Amino acid sequence: MNNGKNLKAVAYGEVLWDVFANEKKIGGAPLNVALRMKTLGCEVAMISCVGNDEDGRAIKEQVKQLGLETDTIVVSEDFPTGLVNVTLNERGSASYEISYPSAWDKIELNDLARNSVANADVLIYGSLVCRDNVSRLSLEEMLQKKVYKVFDVNLRKPHYSYEMLERLMQSADFIKFNDEELLEITAAMSSPFTSLKDNMNFIAEKSEVKGMCVTRGKHGALLMWEGQLYENEGYPVEVADTVGAGDSFLAALIASLLSGKVPQYSIDFACAVGALVAESPGANPEISLSRIEKMMLKIKI
Repeated sequence: MNNGKNLKAVAYGEVLWDVFANEKKIGGAPLNVALRMKTLGCEVAMISCVGNDEDGRAIKEQVKQLGLETDTIVVSEDFPTGLVNVTLNERGSASYEISYPSAWDKIELNDLARNSVANADVLIYGSLVCRDNVSRLSLEEMLQKKVYKVFDVNLRKPHYSYEMLERLMQSADFIKFNDEELLEITAAMSSPFTSLKDNMNFIAEKSEVKGMCVTRGKHGALLMWEGQLYENEGYPVEVADTVGAGDSFLAALIASLLSGKVPQYSIDFACAVGALVAESPGANPEISLSRIEKMMLKIKI
């Protein structure tokens, strides 16, 4: 796969273990995005922090084996590697219990991390990493750099404030929401609108962001790009779980758009990738280009 060939990306934020009922898997939204972008041909560095413990060593080893730059994942002597207890409902939708404080709450930038951002085409960051001042201040430093900035809204109560979200949106060139996140945030910002499309325009006007997408679960996604709106209505799959589906969607969308693919192809490609992840257990299943192309040919819901 080479949708993101020659694209240099940096993902910033949480790396952790998703703990399910019977197993645990590496995760964290920024890491999931980074791993998927790597499979799409991007050159990717992950900036984060793990503890000096067995969980941290295992994450660094797995990430290294998967081809990501690991020297930008620093090791904390004071805080443990992050853990998230994941609970799935009968539809495969996940809820999360996130331990605090974790090593990724205390990310301090080293020279390698700063150089990675300075040389990157795109920086991907989320809202959860800002729950602690140490990691938030490191992000604020990176947001001063001249790099295309992608804000992955990832609301996990009680780890956010609307004031913080508005600041992060103001810094972004591109914002990704799910439908519930968009409606919650625009309601808090006193939007008079109820539709997703109207509220996308509301956010664009308030934040002056030029690119935006909203995922809608099985109903696909909306993309705002260069003043135009594009839509995919979803691909039918039997959902195993939703963990990481939105992260892989974002990775595929950004890799495709920033590599010059047309917007409609990009949103279709990203929805197909997201659907295939939802069809498989866990956040980072292997997906071949042939499977993605086959999914894109399916009759839409």
